Amino acid sequence: MKVTILDDYFDTVRTLDCFAKLKGHDVTIWNDHVQDVDKLVERLKGTEALVLIRERTQIRAPLLERLPKLKLISQRSVYPHIDIDTCTRLGIVVSSGQHADTPSYATAELTWGLVLASARMIPQQVTSLKAGHWQSGVGSTVRGKTLGIYGYGRIGAVVAGYARAFGMRVLVWARAPAMAKARADGYDTAASKAAFFEQCDYISLHMRLVDATRGIVKAEDLARMKPTATIVNTSRAGLIEPGALVQALRGGRPGYAAVDVFEQEPLRDMGHPLLNMDNVIATPHIGYVSRDEYEIQFTDIFDQIISYAAGTPTNVVNPDVLAKWR
Repeated sequence: MKVTILDDYFDTVRTLDCFAKLKGHDVTIWNDHVQDVDKLVERLKGTEALVLIRERTQIRAPLLERLPKLKLISQRSVYPHIDIDTCTRLGIVVSSGQHADTPSYATAELTWGLVLASARMIPQQVTSLKAGHWQSGVGSTVRGKTLGIYGYGRIGAVVAGYARAFGMRVLVWARAPAMAKARADGYDTAASKAAFFEQCDYISLHMRLVDATRGIVKAEDLARMKPTATIVNTSRAGLIEPGALVQALRGGRPGYAAVDVFEQEPLRDMGHPLLNMDNVIATPHIGYVSRDEYEIQFTDIFDQIISYAAGTPTNVVNPDVLAKWR
């Protein structure tokens, strides 16, 4: 098959062990990001299998309708960036494993790194030292503080374990079944959403972005947080009501934020408020970006291509297409 891989920013994929799985296929890799439909059509005009790296490129009807040879889109995780209905109508199979068997340890580790970086003011201290100054302020330890886990799934449970190892109290707010699981794992659960936001010193968001969770964190929730508290988001920016985080930080509740995700990505607007606030640590959506995580992800992605080529598509998220796939 003619396979195209988009948005491999650092030309990493061809260096992975699992890349050998595509031996015998005609593979083209693009290292820059393009969203212009005409340019994408030119790049993808002969493509039969399209590999996407998470949600870096939007795949919508105006593009799909101009790719008559496209048979398969193979990726991993959620797919809000793909027009699934149009794919089904055109006979394009979308395969996307949901990694139900393992959490993203890379994302969990980054989350914990942001917690520690915020507590000890690590980026600010580094900047101060490099500017020829010495210490720039006094941070705090996390031991004895309360870490709130909003959404107790695979990643949230791992982050809770890290907090326990650092001597923190963990407080969970989530759907009823997840709260029950958290209690079974030995963690406290909040009496209410309001109490959760009021009591925590750090709150970390760990939910999928779906219709039910979009904007689930409201301005009034953030306003309940302590002026010394930090909110951490390595999940999706859309979990927070649009504009609410910047407004809350300007109002001083919470006092700090550490974010890896943004409403528009890639974010190249140097004037964006979150990039210009001293009380914010921001990273460019690198939660899942590690060589180890890539090996796991692309093993699944390439296995999906191999299965399709063998006539047995796997992890199909639009099963209705199987009655008329190309």
